Amino acid sequence: MTASILVVEDEPAIQELVCVTLVRNGHEVRRAGNASEASAAIADSLPDLILLDWMLPDGSGPALTRRLRGEARTRELPIIMLTARAGDDDKVAGLEAGADDYVTKPFSPRELEARIQAVLRRRAPELSREDVRIEGLVLNPAARTIVGDGIELRMGPTEFQLLHFLMTHTDRVHTRTQILDQVWGDHVFIEDRTVDVHIRRLRDALEPAGYNDFVETVRGAGYRFRSKR
Repeated sequence: MTASILVVEDEPAIQELVCVTLVRNGHEVRRAGNASEASAAIADSLPDLILLDWMLPDGSGPALTRRLRGEARTRELPIIMLTARAGDDDKVAGLEAGADDYVTKPFSPRELEARIQAVLRRRAPELSREDVRIEGLVLNPAARTIVGDGIELRMGPTEFQLLHFLMTHTDRVHTRTQILDQVWGDHVFIEDRTVDVHIRRLRDALEPAGYNDFVETVRGAGYRFRSKR
């Protein structure tokens, strides 16, 4: 799945290099040149991941990371620190501030993408490009295909994204609001009942291969996806 990434970097040449690399790898990119711009961008719309420079004109990456980790809305936001500091103490300091990983400058585009995918696998598996497999149901996010017991299943883009989220968070009950935030975004204002419509469409799409009953309604709570028959 495409990840929305906020690049917080004050050096124009490095910012451009990073952004071009991310776009080539299929990500949606937003930019910020300092901590204030980053805070405004995050308030406007929550990204899927932040690439955060250690040194910024109006503060430090670790300081911003600590603040984000202290707020409920951004507590689980994946953060990778970009740093020219190669010493172990500096790396440990970044991780202790709450960063999920760090990349030392200069870095290769392949290394950066590998770090991003590794963090997304841990923090936001629904954004990873790896196949998701459950009891013979295979979702390929790169090719955007779904096969159940050898039958190729057809569904719309919203149902695909909804299924990807549910399959990467199995056996947990998700409220309609949680599903809206994860699939549509936390700044999109849609009626909760919209989720019910797309759940019904998802079940219809899964029915030809017999996986419709994997999507369970938990009365008064929300929905969950079973990991076993």
